[in-house]
Order: sequence, then structure tokens, then C-alpha cells
Amino acid sequence: MKILIGDFNAKLGREDIFKPTIGNENLHQDRDDNSVRTVNYATSMKLVAKSTMFPHRNIHKFTLTSPNGKTHKEIDHILIDSRWNLSILHV
Repeated sequence: MKILIGDFNAKLGREDIFKPTIGNENLHQDRDDNSVRTVNYATSMKLVAKSTMFPHRNIHKFTLTSPNGKTHKEIDHILIDSRWNLSILHV
């Protein structure tokens, strides 16, 4: 099993073409350049972003808060081998 956890600085968007790799439950509507790199890497290594596959309230999704406390981003992600169905581990 391959598990890659890290600060990718990637705001994964909700584009339909990325849904098999990143799911539908991410915080951001739009994406940035790092998200394209992250999705391309995940696809080439047969990984999926499990951190964006399960529904959570938005307050539990963000991994970065600006110093003024007004801006929240989800830029840290967990990539797991796509052949493993880890939905049974979600609590």
C-alpha cells in the first residue's frame, strides 16, 4: 500500500474531469497550478486523494488559516493507492 501525506500547497478544485482522482468533497471551487501538478502526479502513480473523498463540515476541511483568521485553505492532502478501498476506515 502506498500512502503519501504532505503539504502540496494545492487547492484542488471540483472539476468533473478530476473527480475520479480527487472526489467531490473538497473545500475549494476553483483550482490552482499546484492542483494540476498534484492530480497529474496522483494519476501517474495510481493514487487518489482520500482527504477529499469523504463529506465533512467545512470547518473540519481547512488545513491553513491566515494570520488574520479570515482566509481558510485546504492545501494538505492524503494520497493513497487507488486499488485500496478505504471507505470502511472512515469514521
